[in-house]
Amino acid sequence: MPSTAGSSYTLIPNQKYRRSNRRSRQCCNVLDEDSQSLSTLGYFQTLPLEIFQMVLNYLSVKDISLLSMVSKTISNRLINYISTPSGNRRLLLQDFHNLGLPGKREGSYILEHYKSLGLLLKRCTLLLPTKDRLKYTHKILSEVSCFKLNGCPSPLHCLGLQCYGVFLQILTAGWDELECHRVFNFLCELSNLAHKVQTVVSSKPGSARKLELRIRLYCRSVLLNHWNRRSDSAFWLTRILKPWPMVNQARLLYIIFGPVSSLDGHVVWQRMIEGPTDETSLKGLADAIKLLYDTEAREWTADDVISLVDELSVIPREWLMENNARLLILSGNSICFTFMASKAVNGRAVELARLMVFLALVCEKDLYCMDWAVKMMQKVCKVFSTPGERNNFLQCVENAFAHMIMDMLQAVLSGDRDEEDTSFLNLFHLINAQANFHKEILYLTMRNTTTPP
Repeated sequence: MPSTAGSSYTLIPNQKYRRSNRRSRQCCNVLDEDSQSLSTLGYFQTLPLEIFQMVLNYLSVKDISLLSMVSKTISNRLINYISTPSGNRRLLLQDFHNLGLPGKREGSYILEHYKSLGLLLKRCTLLLPTKDRLKYTHKILSEVSCFKLNGCPSPLHCLGLQCYGVFLQILTAGWDELECHRVFNFLCELSNLAHKVQTVVSSKPGSARKLELRIRLYCRSVLLNHWNRRSDSAFWLTRILKPWPMVNQARLLYIIFGPVSSLDGHVVWQRMIEGPTDETSLKGLADAIKLLYDTEAREWTADDVISLVDELSVIPREWLMENNARLLILSGNSICFTFMASKAVNGRAVELARLMVFLALVCEKDLYCMDWAVKMMQKVCKVFSTPGERNNFLQCVENAFAHMIMDMLQAVLSGDRDEEDTSFLNLFHLINAQANFHKEILYLTMRNTTTPP
């Protein structure tokens, strides 16, 4: 029979056994996690990190973005790669001024590259909160000076802001409105946009020409130009305009979409008050007004948009009525009628009649159908509450035609003519406009009074 002493010497206490077992389990767990982490790398687990990054140099940016979706581990490795000097050199192309590289369609290759880069960062940061995604993206792009509002010394000849815009469009596509609000606030903070806008809208028009140009380029190239859906464009334009009072909104709208000089790209503030302008000078403003009037722009009422058009027509001083009429025609039937109906309701018949004459003049000059102007007048007549108000308006239209013809005839007879004989041409167009306008009225009247046999 073995002794007690010998028995106690050979047995291992249960308590020690349990501690040892726990340690072994912890070791097993660590090994399992390591093996699981390695298994998510697939065949890449056999490659050193340096070789893995060398392999990436042979893949296109689109292929790398697809690779980022394989696993979280690979995505993390790609995030680290993007942050390395070699990854930066590979991915952050900066040929923004070399638009005519051999074999490349002008500027298109670098825009496509930044679309692909936007998709890569969108996929790599998919699991991060919006705030962290934006911080990481800024960290990657912060060294590219041409992505900054004041970063490029030659902004008119640079594709940097456009590349930044297509990158952000791809990165944020599908994000909800709350996230997009955060994106806008983040960009405003980085670019100090609010302070710069405050400077230009509170200064005399044209006194900060370079800053006006940079704000125009930044807003259009980064925030507005690259959206496929009108609702997205309306959202971003609303974010730009809404923080400001209506008069400043109109100034800012002119800065972003108004006519610019073909020589230096600066905003031309006198274009609307010095003489009649063309469709090209007004198209950007008209498209922006239509965008805000659209049902997609939920934060704008019809009254808001009409007030904005009213404010716009006195910047920097009151526009020529012909330019007002041309803007209304380009803005579409709904806006034109709402604008005119507002004047009818508020008893401004004389002003409305003059506008009606200029609508007919623009139709004559720009070769629009004159029956459109007659139908618009018919529609406006229905707004007046009594026959007396309607008849007064019609009398004002005829008086406006007569007064304008006399004024233009006096200018012709004074002999003060320029090289293009502008006074005579204006009189010629106005007389033809009156004749065609009344011809359409006669056609309409005869159609309504003639009875079938």
